[in-house]
Amino acid sequence: MSVAASVSSRVSFAGLGAADLIVDTAYAGGSSGHAGDDPIAKMIPGVGNQGGFRHCGSPFKGTVRLSVLYTTGGEADWPDFLDLQTGTFTYFGDNRTPGRELHATSRGGNLLLRDTFAAAHGTAADRAKVPPFLLFEKIPSQGRDVRFRGLLVPGGPTLTADDELAAVWRSTGGQRFQNYRARFTVLDEARIPRSWISHVLGGGDPLAGDCPPTWRTWVQSGACTPLLAPPTTVIRTTADQLPDNPQATAVLETIRNHFRQHPHGFEACAVALWRLIAPATGRCDVTRPSRDGGRDAVGEYILGPPADRIAIDFALEAKCYAATNGVGVRDVSRLISRLRHRNFGVFITTSYFAKQVQEEVREDGHPIALVCGRDITDTLHQHGYKTVADIQAWLDKNFPPL
Repeated sequence: MSVAASVSSRVSFAGLGAADLIVDTAYAGGSSGHAGDDPIAKMIPGVGNQGGFRHCGSPFKGTVRLSVLYTTGGEADWPDFLDLQTGTFTYFGDNRTPGRELHATSRGGNLLLRDTFAAAHGTAADRAKVPPFLLFEKIPSQGRDVRFRGLLVPGGPTLTADDELAAVWRSTGGQRFQNYRARFTVLDEARIPRSWISHVLGGGDPLAGDCPPTWRTWVQSGACTPLLAPPTTVIRTTADQLPDNPQATAVLETIRNHFRQHPHGFEACAVALWRLIAPATGRCDVTRPSRDGGRDAVGEYILGPPADRIAIDFALEAKCYAATNGVGVRDVSRLISRLRHRNFGVFITTSYFAKQVQEEVREDGHPIALVCGRDITDTLHQHGYKTVADIQAWLDKNFPPL
């Protein structure tokens, strides 16, 4: 008999062994002060209580029946990231220090990634060998409590093979090494039954019992249905638009300081930031300084197959503002006035957008992407620019002082 849980509720430590897994529900850790407080090990017997990869079975013998991916969200060098709007989860492998070959890790996490992503591109019989992946994340400031984020399959419907699993280079202390960057899809399943988890852990056929329908569909056809969760709140508070940790705040201040003596230079930087956010951006030219001291850019966003591309024009405006200086209606009105039919706009700022700006843009249906300070630091973080030293080197290389 399973213990039900509602979304955003919290399952007690005593009830973990019988609990279903409900997306975004919290599962309490123990209070004894030792490794036995880990809630994942109690919910998923046999996977252990440590590490980011936790298997039932051995990756070295090809016997993994189920795997847990655990993320703390606090690894600056390895920024795991769940995109709620697309259902895509980016996870980094377990070769995180120099001195080992890519697959020669003690827990076999990278070996498992290699083999499961390869099987995901095979036949239905190959996909049947892929273990279910369960995603949990640490809840900050809540002891050992974790939150269940969903049932994962390797890859995704909009990803290429290179996007799904890539060996990326990193360096530390002058030594280079490789690790995997893997992208999974969260399946559209709100509840994973306890009965199915127990069935799989016991060696049963994952397609039998109370198998989640989307898992069965993926195994049999290779088609997956992502759990898509577009935001219901489109008006962000000032706090939501600024970095929420000291390191990201310092990164944003580094950008402001870099352009303090030549503010016009930030517009070229804004174009580069937009390319990181929207890789399909094509030509984008920074225009001459205008009378009000700003500088705009105009460009094209490319859509369609390689043999038949189309380009959508856009206009970009940028403001390198202090954290206390928000973008107001007057700033955005200038961009709105420049938009033509079937164009869109991009406004990038190192600060935040006033509530009135967001309300007018959204309520009037203006096609403008509003990119704030936190969006900038999140984007840089996801692309490997995590520290002040990282971002200063990027700025010096691409936007040297005039």
